[in-house]
Amino acid sequence: MNGRTPRRVVVVGAGVVGLSCAWFLQKHGAEVTVLERSAVAAGASWGNAGYLVPAMVAPLAEPALLREGTRSLLTPGSPVSVSGRPSAATVAFLAGFARNATASRWRRGMAALAPLAADGLGAFDELAKGGVAAEVHERTVRIGFTAGQDTAGLEHELTAARTAGQDVSYRISAGHEAPFSDQITQILHLHGQRFLAPGAFLDALAASVRERGGEIVEGAHVRSIGFGPGGLQVDTWSGPPHKTDAVVLATGAWLPELARLLGVRVPVQAGRGYSCSVRLAEPLEGPVYLPGARVTLTPYGDRVRITGTMEIADRDAPFDGRRIDSILRSLRSLLDTEWDDVREPWAGSRPLTPDGLPVIGATKLPGVHVAGGHGMWGVTLGPVTGKLLADQIVSRTAALELGPFDPLRPRSLR
Repeated sequence: MNGRTPRRVVVVGAGVVGLSCAWFLQKHGAEVTVLERSAVAAGASWGNAGYLVPAMVAPLAEPALLREGTRSLLTPGSPVSVSGRPSAATVAFLAGFARNATASRWRRGMAALAPLAADGLGAFDELAKGGVAAEVHERTVRIGFTAGQDTAGLEHELTAARTAGQDVSYRISAGHEAPFSDQITQILHLHGQRFLAPGAFLDALAASVRERGGEIVEGAHVRSIGFGPGGLQVDTWSGPPHKTDAVVLATGAWLPELARLLGVRVPVQAGRGYSCSVRLAEPLEGPVYLPGARVTLTPYGDRVRITGTMEIADRDAPFDGRRIDSILRSLRSLLDTEWDDVREPWAGSRPLTPDGLPVIGATKLPGVHVAGGHGMWGVTLGPVTGKLLADQIVSRTAALELGPFDPLRPRSLR
């Protein structure tokens, strides 16, 4: 990489990845403007589970999920399903997913993600030391298995994370402890993980970007990125162009709208998740995950956020309240507690790639970079992605950790 160090940078997208990029670019002295088509954390960054679990970071494309998905994709209400009539792009994505869901490609993906996962929590610590005033809680994650389920698959992933250099500690106990019902016969206690309230964290991160002199423009829908009379510029559907030295495109599931014009051919498909908050009869001290139902429960102030499903759908598909009902029904036999006062129903589009690896790095257009496609791990890996990409943009030196996530990688590698 060569050329002069960029001093002005426009970041497109105010989710966790975009704001993290902006924050770390500011740390290098760059003047940053963030353009957001809606509002801060309006996409998948707001209503997710808020888990920070680098020990469980793994490519979504893996053989067991492929077997499960093949059975359940067209079953209404199943945890993994296709919504509506699949588009040509969705069919192509599913074909690519099937091609990548092999043991050898999964291992390759784990090796690629390992450096990001290992440094993930450190990037959160750096944000906190730099003034991002948000609560991040360290807790044990409890993962409940029914009699027909085996912990071997998850233990295999945790062993891979430990081999890659992470400090992974866990134990397994018999079930029958709150909040689990007697249907849960084994519990894996994953120590040293963290959780947060995503909305509050993104608000604090945005406030820090502003306090450090950055501008966040909400309601700024970008229509093109290119070169004008004064050099590189970002055009929106309203207002004058934003002249800049560099651009970071971090628009989540909407990445293809602009990235494809920049030479990025890695498909990005929306995998919609749903959540709501409830009041449990007994308080929840730490995160809970139920892999059979693919449902998470996270402490959320004096309430609990419940998150689940992987709905392969159009990124702008309408909210389907039946998904929330299905998630809550799936918990009835697994939890030994009652809940009421269901609030904050939400749906958000996770950006999925066929190989389960994000796209992070330079595009074909000089000075323009992308960061996205993290799937379910956008919150866990958002800050470390922003840190590494900011370092690469400012130093003009390729970060080795980002090599496997090249946005221009050939089809044989995705």
